[in-house]
Amino acid sequence: MKNIALLGATGSIGTQVLDVVRGNPEQYRIQAMTAGWNMELFARQLKEFRPAFAAVASENAAITMAELFPDIQFSWGMEGLCAAASAEDAQMTINGLMGMIGLQPTMAAVEAGKDVALANKETLVTGGEIVMDAVKRIGVRFMPVDSEHSAIFQCLQNQNPPERLILTASGGPFRGYTKEQLKTVTKTQAMKHPNWSMGAKITVDSATMMNKGLEIIEAKWLFDMDPQKIDVVIHPESILHSAVVFPDGSVIGQMGWPDMKIPISYAMSYPDRLMRTEKKLDLAVLGCLHFEKPDPETFRCLGLALEAVVAGGSYPAVLNAANEEAVAAFLRDEISYVQIGELVEAALQKHDGAALRTIDDILGLEKVTRAKVRSIALQKAKGKS
Repeated sequence: MKNIALLGATGSIGTQVLDVVRGNPEQYRIQAMTAGWNMELFARQLKEFRPAFAAVASENAAITMAELFPDIQFSWGMEGLCAAASAEDAQMTINGLMGMIGLQPTMAAVEAGKDVALANKETLVTGGEIVMDAVKRIGVRFMPVDSEHSAIFQCLQNQNPPERLILTASGGPFRGYTKEQLKTVTKTQAMKHPNWSMGAKITVDSATMMNKGLEIIEAKWLFDMDPQKIDVVIHPESILHSAVVFPDGSVIGQMGWPDMKIPISYAMSYPDRLMRTEKKLDLAVLGCLHFEKPDPETFRCLGLALEAVVAGGSYPAVLNAANEEAVAAFLRDEISYVQIGELVEAALQKHDGAALRTIDDILGLEKVTRAKVRSIALQKAKGKS
């Protein structure tokens, strides 16, 4: 029986983790779990899984929940997230949080000696060097949950060092659009991903292709790879999740239906694989797959991410913070789709570099960057009205 600490239980990743636990009750138990603001769903989850510890966003919510579940210990805020991540009897922490809020709990889990299954890409985009140094120093297992990074991890098992990595991308809802067409796309259009069902922020990131840019940075740290040896290929069917090129010319890829429960269950059960009853991939029925080159000029966010990872240092952290703030403004209908990239580019241009030696350094830079982007977004919103 493996005890799990689940961060972000009510989100897209969290609910699918609970599906895996529900289907394998003899193998997994939820020891600790957290949620942000969806207390109605969280209450149902707590009633079903009965963890020893839970954390929520606010003190008031924690007090209310503690009255409903007196047998569960509650906490709140960042302190609660970190306490859940390092829960004493948990063997593995699954980080399904969205955004920079996931960085500190990841470090708390690593420092507590927990194996980590990571779906929070911002952890490595902003703090990759600090986090991976701690992972190596403490000796915990660090598993990717993103379908692309899980695919690469699987392809690298018992293999020689790779020559290149290939990250596949569906291209999102605007694949094939021109710069002119992108000027008039709407939030409703951006929220319609062709293959995956995800949360709002990551769905927008997929529409701008920033998500793939962040995944390049994440792959750099996960696999200790020169980012200029990480390629992106557009693959509209989302069947080949990623691939690895070896020095002898061999290419090994991992394929499957676009179902996040596959990489989730692999991270939870590694080095074993869980038996799953869902429909398996039939290539003969599928018929054919398509691949094409990305267009980082048209999809400016992808181009900016490539520039940031090559620049290195603090630039990926600025990229991430600026993007989070810009996407939030887009979701509030304050800026247009193309202005997401404009805000991120402005933040990168205003940045002169900074030393990031600690988590506090990263959080400080995030705060400054967000403030700058909010100011620029406000100016654009005024110009729009």
